[in-house]
Amino acid sequence: MDWHQLLTHERLGKETHAPEEPGRSPFHKDHDRIIFSGAFRRLGRKTQVHPVSSNDHIHTRLTHSLEVSCVGRSLGMQVGEVIRDSLPDWCLPEDLGMIVQSACLAHDIGNPPFGHSGEDAIRHWFHMAAGRGWLDDMPPQEQADFLNFEGNAQGLRVLTQLEYHQFDGGMRLTYATLGAYLKYPWSSRHMDTAGYKKYKFGCYQQDLPLLEQVASKLGMPCLKLQHWARHPLVYLMEAADDICYALIDLEDGLEMELLDYRDVEPLLLDLVGDDLPATYCQLGPDSSQRRRLAILRGKAIEHLTNAASRAFVRQQSALLAGNLPGDLVEHMQGPARECVLRAKAMARQKIFQDKRKTLHEIGAYTTLEILLEAFCGAALQQHAGRDPSFRSRRILDLLGNNAPYPGSSLYQSFLRMVDFIAGMTDSYATEMARAMTGQSCV
Repeated sequence: MDWHQLLTHERLGKETHAPEEPGRSPFHKDHDRIIFSGAFRRLGRKTQVHPVSSNDHIHTRLTHSLEVSCVGRSLGMQVGEVIRDSLPDWCLPEDLGMIVQSACLAHDIGNPPFGHSGEDAIRHWFHMAAGRGWLDDMPPQEQADFLNFEGNAQGLRVLTQLEYHQFDGGMRLTYATLGAYLKYPWSSRHMDTAGYKKYKFGCYQQDLPLLEQVASKLGMPCLKLQHWARHPLVYLMEAADDICYALIDLEDGLEMELLDYRDVEPLLLDLVGDDLPATYCQLGPDSSQRRRLAILRGKAIEHLTNAASRAFVRQQSALLAGNLPGDLVEHMQGPARECVLRAKAMARQKIFQDKRKTLHEIGAYTTLEILLEAFCGAALQQHAGRDPSFRSRRILDLLGNNAPYPGSSLYQSFLRMVDFIAGMTDSYATEMARAMTGQSCV
């Protein structure tokens, strides 16, 4: 791959030659289009790890995405400064920072309500529906999109199909930003053979022409049918997510009293070593743990960002060849890699087993089963050529212009239903499920 092609500012869709604006690059426009989208705004009411809480310090998908974008911008700019001589004349390190920042803002934009448990609930329901024969009219590859529902593939639809210019380029982002977003540039056909993060994929069968177009414009080589090499900048987006996920999980764990500060502080001190901020050294015994952690966390992110950018530069040849194994964290050296791995292990052992989280996940299954049963059931009735029941007609009315056309394939009809449900916030999904079961009726 070649940086001149990888960093093109040509856009997906009709808007390929937008006029230049002083002080605002095409990549700044990508950033702003994502920020101002309804899909991004709704992340404020979607679960990150813990249920959307009355504790204002607990992260949502929105605050997580904003923090990841800040780390991603730093990573992009640091790398851009080092590889400046390899970049096109028109591309500055700040442009690399903005591309990665925009991709980071969008990295969770396709996640359904209730976080990863919501993804699991959607997959589980479609497996039950398949057992009843609801997917029989679809070829196996189309069935696989639903049986293995994936927020990353849904996110590609949000960016390229659903927001702004519906089914006409979506947000019409630059190909460079879309490439940096595409964590898994392959279809569900390769989710268990891609050699990286098994059972993940980034594109539904419906959207394959768009993925092929993005890969072609960026010069991402096709490795096999429906499977392309990753854009190098996606590794920076992924590293920013890993860094924030590892540290922020611990911060939320402390807020929810699932962790002891004495367990977390040594992990960060081992990373920063003697490079302690002066403000941290000036803290007294009565200083709050929240303040102590905030200062240490800032320095820890600095160390991890530096380690990730150095790893990227060291691995640049493999990245451009499209054959770097694993993610960037695996190639970080010294205490940085150990810190991320230890933080993730601590979260798995002490945070993810919390009873409140478990109850939330059970509720997510119930809520999403109610919604999928209602909406996909209505789509199935319409597709079968039967006159939909009064209930099904009213359900289709809820979607307005987003309802599937009577002549649509069952695959397309179910995709429209998933688009609608995956876009919901936790609270909206919960309230709609209650209303559909009569619990909101007085």
